[in-house]
Amino acid sequence: MSKSTSNLASMLVHAAQHFGDRPGLIQGDKVWTWAEINERVGRAAQGLLTLGVVKGDRVLVHSRNCNAMFETQWACWRIGAVWVPTNFRLTPVEAAYLASSSRAKIHIIDAAFPEHAASTSSSNPDCQAVVWIGDKDDGLTWEKMISNNGVDSPLADVNYDDVCWFFYTSGTTGRPKAAMLTHGQMAFVAVNHLCDLMPGTTEEDVSLVVAPLSHGSGIHAVTQVAKGAASVLLASERLDCDEVWELVEKHRVTNMFTVPTILTMITRHDAVDRVDHSSLRYIVYAGAPMYRADQQYALHKLGKVIVQYYGLGEVTGAITVLPPSMHSETDDAKLPIGSCGRPRTGMDIAILNDAGHRLDVNDTGEICVRGPAVFLGYFENDEANLKSLKHGWFHTGDLGHLDDRGYLHITGRSSDMYISGGSNVYPLEIEELLLTHPDVAEACVVGIPHEKWGECGVAVLVTRNGVKIEPDALLQRLEGKLSRYKFPSDFQFWESLPKSGYGKVAKSEVKKLIHERAEKQFA
Repeated sequence: MSKSTSNLASMLVHAAQHFGDRPGLIQGDKVWTWAEINERVGRAAQGLLTLGVVKGDRVLVHSRNCNAMFETQWACWRIGAVWVPTNFRLTPVEAAYLASSSRAKIHIIDAAFPEHAASTSSSNPDCQAVVWIGDKDDGLTWEKMISNNGVDSPLADVNYDDVCWFFYTSGTTGRPKAAMLTHGQMAFVAVNHLCDLMPGTTEEDVSLVVAPLSHGSGIHAVTQVAKGAASVLLASERLDCDEVWELVEKHRVTNMFTVPTILTMITRHDAVDRVDHSSLRYIVYAGAPMYRADQQYALHKLGKVIVQYYGLGEVTGAITVLPPSMHSETDDAKLPIGSCGRPRTGMDIAILNDAGHRLDVNDTGEICVRGPAVFLGYFENDEANLKSLKHGWFHTGDLGHLDDRGYLHITGRSSDMYISGGSNVYPLEIEELLLTHPDVAEACVVGIPHEKWGECGVAVLVTRNGVKIEPDALLQRLEGKLSRYKFPSDFQFWESLPKSGYGKVAKSEVKKLIHERAEKQFA
């Protein structure tokens, strides 16, 4: 039986009690104090109750980053409802699936996305009302709901395993699955993030939000609320590197959460050299491996302020940490270069084989994890739960090994691996070497069918400023470092690589485009 625990929304209440007059959220020239945010959330929570939302009901939110988007999660948690955020970059059809699969009772939709509202409502018979974020001549808006209600909603009593967030996977294999995050689990994750990623965070800190609040940035924002630290939102949904660095200087930003692609973009932009970014203490990056060449460049530009963590939505990011002290521009043998770090506080990692047995040091197998950060399971998906939660561990689907010092090294996704001539090939190690060429900006290696070898590798590259590179020059980067069966059989040069809404290269889409281009070529 799950024991009672604190409602996650109590973090906001405490921030308002202790730091009420301090900024809590900033966007452009608008500043909301913690007291203002807490009052607005209380009124919004009462509005949701008036609409019939009760504890355990799901509330779908499709919106760009804004104060209302930020407030929706706390309003849901305050009454014990489940926050179901979508990535605003999803298509109407994709958002509709999340609405129907979650059976959300209320849809809160950014007014800029009327097609999404129509699609989600038509697909979900459980939806009883739509609340609009932004200006809308007809219908109930978030602001109207706040102004029409008083702050009469007390914090709902919750248990440790009561679900507070449907964290949808990015759906790289099959349709997205709703990972159920709970009040107790999320409280642990917030403390863990503060302990391992941003130690010493206080109300004096300022965080810059550069990615959608629907996923990793939303979790990062929760940790800021827990300590009363302000969060600064970009002016729009578009990542503007000039704006990023201007805001860092203006607000004396001390931390931010990014993904490797964003960190690379902002550090390679010339604005990084035009502003004072000495206030930065922690730039946290996660979501995908960061290529060594990009990591070294970021260290060169920013110094030892970058923090890597490895984790999935199902473990809310809390698997490993590589703190600033473990980062280095040089390949210092004393440091775990190439590793994604050591186990997070309170978490346990094992490398298991298919039978669930631990493998020896440096042996490659599936990365598995257990501890308080592991989710409750997938919503109404017994098949996925049986597959991922077995042998007493959560199975990540990632491949890797633990070295003799206990540091984790990721080889790649099990779904990324391909078999050429009977041998396993892990694209990540090939991509790392290709990126050491000074004119290669991005690299993606995928396996495609081959009559003789079963599968062979195709390397798709994006070069800097469209520079042309001869394949022989790229093969020289691999010579002596990789077995020849791992060498790509073909090199293709594209203007850009397709990415998911979370900044990850969409390898399934890369394979699809390779196939389509081949068909056109031989048509």
